[in-house]
Amino acid sequence: MRTLVMKFGGTSVGSSTAIQQTASIIQKQKTIWSNLVVVVSAMSGITDKLIQSARYAANNNGPAANQIIEQIQQQHLEVINALISDPTQRLELLSVVQKRLDELSSYCQSIQVLGEATPRGMDVISSLGERINAQIVAAMLRSIRTPAQAVEASECIITDRTFQNAVPDMTLSREKIQSTLTPLFQHNLVPVVTGFMAATPEGVITTLGRGGSDYTAAILADCLDADEVWIWTDVDGVLSADPRVVPDARPIPEISFAEVGELAYFGAKVLHPKTIRPVVSRNMPLWVKNTFNPDFPGTRITQNPSRSRGDITAISMIKDLSILTVEGRGMLGVPGIAARTFGAVARTGASVLMISQSSSEQSICFTIPSIHNGEVLKSIESEMALELLRGDIDRVWARDQVVIVSIIGSGMRETPGVSARIFGALGKNLINVIAIAQGSSEYSISLVLDQDDAIRAVQAIHAEIAPQPNGGQNGL
Repeated sequence: MRTLVMKFGGTSVGSSTAIQQTASIIQKQKTIWSNLVVVVSAMSGITDKLIQSARYAANNNGPAANQIIEQIQQQHLEVINALISDPTQRLELLSVVQKRLDELSSYCQSIQVLGEATPRGMDVISSLGERINAQIVAAMLRSIRTPAQAVEASECIITDRTFQNAVPDMTLSREKIQSTLTPLFQHNLVPVVTGFMAATPEGVITTLGRGGSDYTAAILADCLDADEVWIWTDVDGVLSADPRVVPDARPIPEISFAEVGELAYFGAKVLHPKTIRPVVSRNMPLWVKNTFNPDFPGTRITQNPSRSRGDITAISMIKDLSILTVEGRGMLGVPGIAARTFGAVARTGASVLMISQSSSEQSICFTIPSIHNGEVLKSIESEMALELLRGDIDRVWARDQVVIVSIIGSGMRETPGVSARIFGALGKNLINVIAIAQGSSEYSISLVLDQDDAIRAVQAIHAEIAPQPNGGQNGL
């Protein structure tokens, strides 16, 4: 019995047209796979609206919260009326939607009285979009004679009590998932499972954090011993660059889990490493496909993709950063300076995205989100007050409006000349590099550049390594 898990993101289930297309894909795959599981996100934009309604309520702005709830109601009613023609089915579905929205109104009233929204309460509220949409997609499938049943993931995925970023208990979840979904397979039903949400052993709703619906799909695939996982989105797979920056960015046929991890870390809108960990551990084939171009093969993500030496996979960019430098001739050979520096940064809660240190040990530089600039500088200056007074450290300073551009590819490992091509492309375009870092894994080279040069830099590097019009291959 072959099992496929398919996850559809917010844009794939964000309108009546999109849901019809999604239903068509599901109907086709149900004829091919013995067991098919579908995971759905909320309609695009709904989760943000749910969170906003709670924030308005916490700020004692009941009318604004009610206005948001009305917008959520209208968006779902329009989709249901467009999709479901049978009056009985439509009334049943509208009743379910109204029940969930009544819950939302009650939660918002409680939040308004308390004056705050707790993490536990926010998990319940932010999961309502998936709970509504699973019902709509299941009803749509039944209307085209594909038997389906909505399943709330809180019935089968068990987590700890870390609200808003819960950690699944895979042993308990495996038992619950198999006992919940196997009977549906036996009745030839397609389970339409809510993404993003789960529950504690006591049944208290939790959510899985960033990339939660992808995580849901990976957990289900692991616990069901699935053969493959397909992630459906609105692009033709993982792209070689942001198409808003590089119009000729192209889909990558095959990419490694490690490269996806690098891309996600450096700002690309791809699968978050945490969300696909259960799939990685099993080396289960994972595909990223386009709902609106389903015949295109998409991107296959595996442990060891076939790749030529020197190949570069993709380029990504993180904006709105600052580079901080701690420098001084008195730092030379003094142990513990780096540890104290990053200890001071850690106390502010800022995330360090890249580190570079001169071999002479006279300076350490690192990048952080610009929003943390002031507090990080103060924290380091406080920690190094004595060294600054003695002159061991000359200064701690920041340069704002920089970006990190990362060039990623497992094919770069142990291949001479890759860096020369990258820096040659930048040199030809008169782009200055502020700092450089390369990990020992050799999956990526990261460059700090002035924000004004960022787009030109990405375009220049992509042009240098992208396939040529005559069919030649420069490496990407």
